[in-house]
Amino acid sequence: MLTRSERNEEKQKEIIKEENREIRKKIVISCFKITIIIILLSITFYLYTTYISSKIIDVKEERIINEKLPTNFNGLKIIQISDIHYGSTIFIKDIKKLVKLVNQRTPDLVVFTGDLINKDYKLNSKEQEKLITELKKIKTTIGKYAIMGEEDSSEFNTIMNQSNFTILNNSYDLIYKDNNIPILLIGLNNSKKNEDIDSAYEYFNQPTHNSNIYTITLLHKPDTVNEILEKYPTTDLFLAGHSHNGQINIPYIGGLVKKEGSQQYINEFYQINNSRLYISSGIGTNGNGFRLFCRPSINFFRLSSN
Repeated sequence: MLTRSERNEEKQKEIIKEENREIRKKIVISCFKITIIIILLSITFYLYTTYISSKIIDVKEERIINEKLPTNFNGLKIIQISDIHYGSTIFIKDIKKLVKLVNQRTPDLVVFTGDLINKDYKLNSKEQEKLITELKKIKTTIGKYAIMGEEDSSEFNTIMNQSNFTILNNSYDLIYKDNNIPILLIGLNNSKKNEDIDSAYEYFNQPTHNSNIYTITLLHKPDTVNEILEKYPTTDLFLAGHSHNGQINIPYIGGLVKKEGSQQYINEFYQINNSRLYISSGIGTNGNGFRLFCRPSINFFRLSSN
């Protein structure tokens, strides 16, 4: 028979065991709750970055004032589209939404700055026909222009030509509106290192050129700007793509994902001497396939001389 002290000791052991069981139970419950929270946060993050942040297209509006712009171009509306990367997060239903967004703003010019089809996506003939049908619906009062990015291949030419885009392949076009005073639109081919700056800027080698003409240059890789400005410092407006503004854009820090061709210039806007550089965040994605604080967008510019 146990003594009183022995009974007290046994009782104390039972109490300690019970307390330990309760502690373990609380730890298990806490771990379970933390696991559930982590799972829910992970799912939420995935859904946001893949289906919300990568799908909802933003419209970034900007007014550009430059006294070089002829007065007949006051109010000129330009929409820039870039880096569709069809087959990444973007498919026909997204293209339809994109076309609707563009046409709602009745642009004078629409420019596409490269990378139409995602490099790892095999576009079939039916999809190509649908893509042409939708892009052809984009309406402008003056015209639609496009340049090639490093991921664009021969199908780019077929699709854009049949969609009534004029492809600027290291070339230029004089844009007229209402009278005979034009502005200059230059397009640089950034596909597979085929850019030829001197050919693109051939206008300035013509004996009758206007050295003070308002000049817009389309290019895919924004870092090419430095090389251009060394030779042609009078370019007024550069419109570029490629960087996706870093795809992961942290407030007060900027874009995080840097690519060859957008190491120096990655964010939305830069003032470089007298030139303005705008970089589109693009429509589709590449690489990891998601965005964070960097929604797909089109750039909507209104130009004025004062």
